[in-house]
Amino acid sequence: MTQNRMTRQANGSVNQKGTFWSGLFKVFYSLYALFIYLPIFLLISLLTALTTLIGCALGNGHFWGYYPAKIWGWLVIRLLFLPVHVEGREHLLPNQSYVFVCNHQGAFDIFLVYGFLGRNFKWMMKKGIRKIPFIGVACEYARHIFVDKSGASKIKKTYDQARETLKEGMSLVVFPEGARTYDGRMRKFRRGAFMLADELQLPICPITINGSFDVMPRTNDWHFPTWHPLRLTIHRPFMPEGQGKKSEQEMIDESFSIIHSALADEYKM
Repeated sequence: MTQNRMTRQANGSVNQKGTFWSGLFKVFYSLYALFIYLPIFLLISLLTALTTLIGCALGNGHFWGYYPAKIWGWLVIRLLFLPVHVEGREHLLPNQSYVFVCNHQGAFDIFLVYGFLGRNFKWMMKKGIRKIPFIGVACEYARHIFVDKSGASKIKKTYDQARETLKEGMSLVVFPEGARTYDGRMRKFRRGAFMLADELQLPICPITINGSFDVMPRTNDWHFPTWHPLRLTIHRPFMPEGQGKKSEQEMIDESFSIIHSALADEYKM
């Protein structure tokens, strides 16, 4: 009885120490994020936007529309000391266009994909991003694709632009859920990206993002980021089998299943 009580007391002491150090780390991490990370983030975001805008205006939009943002994404992750594990880059062939489809866990998906995918691409993004000062104009000059669903003609223009981008040999990155998750779990995929892959007979490459929800979930947009490891899993691409609505649905189902299979257990359905 005495031995059991002593063991419980020892375990309780260890847990208290762990809680103390964990709390202390959170305090220092928040102070670092506020006084060091945030000013640097704002500065490099502005510089990245201006570099992209000026570079694209002078020419070679595919270069200036990607590499400054790639460095930006890498720096943001590193400034917060977030560990990153990437697996599956060996599945990607050089000079091949892909339609990358990813789950959308949180705001840090953007930095993770930019900084660590290792592939030049264009985003399909919500038109609301166009309103962000400097960033929106830079995205427009970089020829990223704003998804406008305000009318049939706008939708057609969106997909015409995406189609031309893919025909030029570029890749697309799409979040087929359409918005960030509220609880870390995946939502139903929309068909737009799969329709393009089906029409142009291009490979779909599913990507699973883990950890971004823990760093900054949708409900904490205006809070400090939380330290948490990030993982980017690049799955083996697959080609459409056949063509038409049935083929699109098969790609949707297969992509959802593949991405879901590599999610952290707590975010699986």
